[in-house]
Amino acid sequence: MIRVRFAPTPTGNLFVSGVRVALANYLFARRGNGEMLLRIDDLDPERGRRVHADQIMQDLQWFGIRWHTSFRQSERLALYQDTIERLKRDKFIYPCFESEEELKAKQEFRRKRHQSPIYDRAMLKLTDKQRIDAEAGGKVPHWRFKLSGRTLEWQDLILGPREATLAAVSDPILVRADGTPSPVLASVVDDIDYGTTHIIRAEDNAGNTAVQIELFEVLRGTRNPIRFAHLPALSDSGKIAPGGRKAGNPALRGLRNDGVEPCAIAACMTGIAAADGSVPQLDTLAANFELADLAASRFDIAEMLAVNRRVLAGMDFTSVADRLPSGATEAFWLAIRGHLDLLKEARGWWDVVAGTIVPPGIEGAGALLREAEAMLPAEPWDSAVGAAWIAALEQATGLTGDALLMPLRLALIGEDSGPDLADLLPLIGRPRASSRLLIAST
Repeated sequence: MIRVRFAPTPTGNLFVSGVRVALANYLFARRGNGEMLLRIDDLDPERGRRVHADQIMQDLQWFGIRWHTSFRQSERLALYQDTIERLKRDKFIYPCFESEEELKAKQEFRRKRHQSPIYDRAMLKLTDKQRIDAEAGGKVPHWRFKLSGRTLEWQDLILGPREATLAAVSDPILVRADGTPSPVLASVVDDIDYGTTHIIRAEDNAGNTAVQIELFEVLRGTRNPIRFAHLPALSDSGKIAPGGRKAGNPALRGLRNDGVEPCAIAACMTGIAAADGSVPQLDTLAANFELADLAASRFDIAEMLAVNRRVLAGMDFTSVADRLPSGATEAFWLAIRGHLDLLKEARGWWDVVAGTIVPPGIEGAGALLREAEAMLPAEPWDSAVGAAWIAALEQATGLTGDALLMPLRLALIGEDSGPDLADLLPLIGRPRASSRLLIAST
């Protein structure tokens, strides 16, 4: 059984880079008939907030990602404590009494002598008496994992062959001075407990992999069976860039509020499209998914908007009715849906057909606009009135194309591009059309 997990830290919004990791895990599990865990890494109460965790879950559900089970690490402290006691008993971790300032001073001392700034393991030489005296003096230790120093090799499912020499790595702190587990320890305990088979995450976490492999083996008592896959950092330029929340890494909630459809975001992330150019839903994506589909670092906002325009153009009225302005009709949606990059742009077009706009004065077009107003047919208007009115104006004025339509567009809708004027006119109605033509003609 394939088991994967997505493990966000609830410190704020869920960004596109995080969604890509969640999507990779979800599609990988679906493709292999496996399961995905949602784990909320909320062990740091000063940074994590429950409201952020709830928002992350809401955003994932909106995106279409479902999980088999979920939990918060803050609910599992007893399990972590049992593991800590076991590591102490078996002497895999050792107490250290240096303060943060002392550790920084040690690192600076080694740097000045052009030595590696890794931890010097001085506390391994601590005698029982020295430890007792330190604790009697009010010092509380943190606990480090004693690494073996060996060289580990593994095959990353995206990055390929990898290796790390543990002798070149500081013994990591697994238990803080307040007794709480570090994220590395809690994560490994959770992965063992859940039965995780694959860890798919961002490349900025790759530095922990060798330590985690050794910790897995210590806690399991066997060779680490988990496979790792690391997604390169996300950028909007097509090049791998260091982290940073810029244009190429927007918040998912912001995209949702702007009216970007989930399938447009997913298609842009994976580069997967149907043979006919349509945009597949997540379940369809899963059928042909490979981790390499998400290995590219690029997320192009312009490309996403182009895909979203195609998606919106194919959506029927019932699927968007509850997100359109109050009073919007199916005829309105059919008129505008092929001209939107974002669903929120529908608000502007609703103002055009149902609100009050002040058209600009159009130099040299006064006579045309007054004649156009005079030739407006009496109501009621049906869907054919716009085309018939424009045809009559062509015959009466001898004008065609932009020479006729551009002054009419600017007067009636205030825009030189967008939905067909003939489709919008019956929605605007005669009173608004008459008023706007006369105002623009002066």
